[in-house]
Amino acid sequence: MIDFVNQINAIRREVGTGQLAGAQARSVLLRRRYEATVEDVWDACTSAERISRWFMPVTGDLRLGGRYQLQGNAGGEILRCDAPSLLRLTWVMGEGPPSEVEVRLSAAGEATEFELEHIAIVDPGMWDQFGPGAVGVGWDLGLLGLALHLAGGAIDNPEEWQTTAEAKDLMARSSQAWGAAYRAAGADPEQVASAVKQTTAFYTGDPA
Repeated sequence: MIDFVNQINAIRREVGTGQLAGAQARSVLLRRRYEATVEDVWDACTSAERISRWFMPVTGDLRLGGRYQLQGNAGGEILRCDAPSLLRLTWVMGEGPPSEVEVRLSAAGEATEFELEHIAIVDPGMWDQFGPGAVGVGWDLGLLGLALHLAGGAIDNPEEWQTTAEAKDLMARSSQAWGAAYRAAGADPEQVASAVKQTTAFYTGDPA
């Protein structure tokens, strides 16, 4: 049986700001430890066949300077590829401006310290409504998928599972965890509470 709650609690989250293309941007940072070698984690994050098993199907030229496309989701260009420690790529959804995702890996004996940072120029109205959980919950689920994959497992019928009470509880917990990170970054408590409520409703499909 998969302990989903402990998997979500294993992630450490930070909310910050930065610069992207000369403009003020927002960032979310996720950290966790995987009980797998850095070489194995790197391969899981850069092999199209393996990415398709724990994240979503991907096509393209997965090398430095190449372009990729996640099925029904984001695409972009691979900006850096320093095996087995750093991967940076643009992340483009629809007509919105490109954001950037950077994955950093470091060996910890036979385990791996994993970091993922997503920096984006966010519409102020969107940020006020949803806060960091808008992308943070999705990345939490991605890191959960990677954890299960590295341990030799997977969720049966992921699309069906996302409609279950178990999945909705997990997404609500993730949304609340991003609310805590948002508060720790200095956000107004009332704004945080509203953002958590809206984000939870968006992911679970339950009315806010």
